[in-house]
Amino acid sequence: MTNVRWRICALLFFATTINYMDRQILGILAPDLQKEIGWTEGQYGLIVATFTFTYAVALLFAGRFLDYFGVKKGFGVAVGGWSLAAAAHALVSTPIGFGFVRGVLGATEAGNFPSALKATAEWFPKKERALATGLFNCGSNIGVIGAALLVPFVTLKYNWRMAFIVQGALGFVWLVLWLFYYRSPGEHPAVSKEELALISEGREQDVARVKMPFRQMIAYKQTWAYAFGKIMTDPVWWFFLFWLPKYLSKQHGVTLGTLALPLIVTYVMADLGSVWGGWLSIFFEKRGLSHLEARKKAMLLCALLILPGLYLPFVQSMWGAVLLVGLAAAAHQGWSANVFSLPADLFPAKYVGSVAGFGHFLGSLAAMLFQVVVGYFLQWTNNAYGPVFVVCVLAYISAWFVVTRFLKTGVVKSED
Repeated sequence: MTNVRWRICALLFFATTINYMDRQILGILAPDLQKEIGWTEGQYGLIVATFTFTYAVALLFAGRFLDYFGVKKGFGVAVGGWSLAAAAHALVSTPIGFGFVRGVLGATEAGNFPSALKATAEWFPKKERALATGLFNCGSNIGVIGAALLVPFVTLKYNWRMAFIVQGALGFVWLVLWLFYYRSPGEHPAVSKEELALISEGREQDVARVKMPFRQMIAYKQTWAYAFGKIMTDPVWWFFLFWLPKYLSKQHGVTLGTLALPLIVTYVMADLGSVWGGWLSIFFEKRGLSHLEARKKAMLLCALLILPGLYLPFVQSMWGAVLLVGLAAAAHQGWSANVFSLPADLFPAKYVGSVAGFGHFLGSLAAMLFQVVVGYFLQWTNNAYGPVFVVCVLAYISAWFVVTRFLKTGVVKSED
């Protein structure tokens, strides 16, 4: 038995790490850039919303693009594009300029999760997909930690423009490794017959790249199970990603030089939650629950673990706030490890990219609207973060009731 599939998972992990480092740079630098460039909270909200809007629109096409051209080419184009966009941040100095390059970055970064999910569907049997998804999704947290270490160091030693240039270069290093190593399971020279048999276990053999007609896709309740899982919770993760450094700066006096440790603690907790959430559904399956019942139970536990965050508006201690946000981030990542696996659980592998792209689009569109509302709400209320945290915390248990209702329809068969 070989373990090439876990090496592929490692590549997906590092791609996701770089993807999130690119996203997080602006959030880390936002308090200082706001002083240098002079944008308002509302303008910052619009800059963030521009990223999420182009990200959302690109996701409409990313899944179909990957279904047609395949993971290797499609992912390579995406990573090359977002690495150029990341480096281009060093060339701008106005809110409009930042909005433009963030828009390009969002459009190209849209390829990451549909690519990773499709690669997971190709390379892993159903029973291992949630764990593999949880592992590569750890990159989202490691990316934030990496940015928290790298960006202040480079910025304080050189300047903020160099931080964007260094980040762009990392993407091109990964791209070389990807183009050299990635193949589909049946074409990879390092895969043994035993591993290939394991990968094929429990799924249809025909994984031809086929577009699912849009009308057919939106007619399935299973599509909406995944879509609402994203619509109702993606905005929360984007809020943590782009607003947490500003929250810590405004409410607890954290500076660029002292930001690294609070972010590291928050996202190490999130990383543990990602792996735990992926393992949790396997744990429940081994104890006799069906595949979807195990998935639902794991999601419920994650939703319940976020509820202590209701206390955030009353916390005065910086570390108390960090630990509550860290717990919420961990539970979100555990939730995501299971939600991300739903397209592969519910649909034939040949349609996974289309469904994943559609769900990501709606989730990102909801996130875009939420960032705009948050920006102007904080501007109008002089940074009253409490109500925002309450909305974020209650989103998950609400989403669980909606998602499980749609999951009652079961799995889409190949002949459907």
